[in-house]
Amino acid sequence: MLTLTLILAALIGLLLGLLGGGGSILTIPVLTWVAGFSPAEAITASLVVVGTTSAVSTVAHARAGRVAWRAGLLVGATGVVGAFGGGLLARLIPGSVLMLLFAVLMLVAAAAMIRGRRSEADTAAGGSRSPAWLLAGIGLGVGVLTGLIGAGGGFLIVPALALFAGLAMPQAVGTSLLVITVNSAAGLAGHLTSSTSLDWPLVAAVTVVAIVGSLAGARLVAHIPAAALRRWFGVFVLVMGVLVLAQNLPGTAGPLVVGLAAVLALGAVVCWFAVPRCPVRRTLTT
Repeated sequence: MLTLTLILAALIGLLLGLLGGGGSILTIPVLTWVAGFSPAEAITASLVVVGTTSAVSTVAHARAGRVAWRAGLLVGATGVVGAFGGGLLARLIPGSVLMLLFAVLMLVAAAAMIRGRRSEADTAAGGSRSPAWLLAGIGLGVGVLTGLIGAGGGFLIVPALALFAGLAMPQAVGTSLLVITVNSAAGLAGHLTSSTSLDWPLVAAVTVVAIVGSLAGARLVAHIPAAALRRWFGVFVLVMGVLVLAQNLPGTAGPLVVGLAAVLALGAVVCWFAVPRCPVRRTLTT
């Protein structure tokens, strides 16, 4: 299982460096189902892995000019406040309802990212001139949602920065990692006050491998067109949103959703390779 855990850690790092998200929602299941951590241990270890990996990847993106420091620090600071409030609200709402809310938000964010709202030329410098109240509002909103569901920061931060703060997609990715670093540090400070013990050698190994993956992802960003990166991020969030939705629907509704999604995915693949003017290929590659 150690080998599989490290392979998946490399994938987690690659997604963080390339997409600016996908950390906690993938790290927690890997540590729980593959590495054998308890849920409490997995959450704490995830904050270490994701926070450290995001910090190193932030430096790589910053060296390439893909971090909007003003936007990231403001969104991160207000996000900490929002996450605290969201954590308090989470006690009043059933967990199943929270996860369904999370899934719906992911599907909405995915649709918005695939469709896009502004041209990349219009958004290239948006973060540097966005008003402070807008950035603070984004931070509070994302923080509350993150506090409610306990994960999914990057899935929400990247769309918010790209669609509302006006950052170009590569810059939204780098800035998201800065926000995740701040939020993970704040969350880890709280978790380390508990008595949860960790397998620190394994956590360190997973973190190192994830960092290597994230640096590879950060290098790939420079070679992918911003519009294509935004749309493929939307596809990734769409897939994860469908899985979360299926896991939390009652009765047979979950398998039905998975079956329908599989049929649609198969149709999209057939269209991509068999139809000369496939709308799926045009949407994701142009």
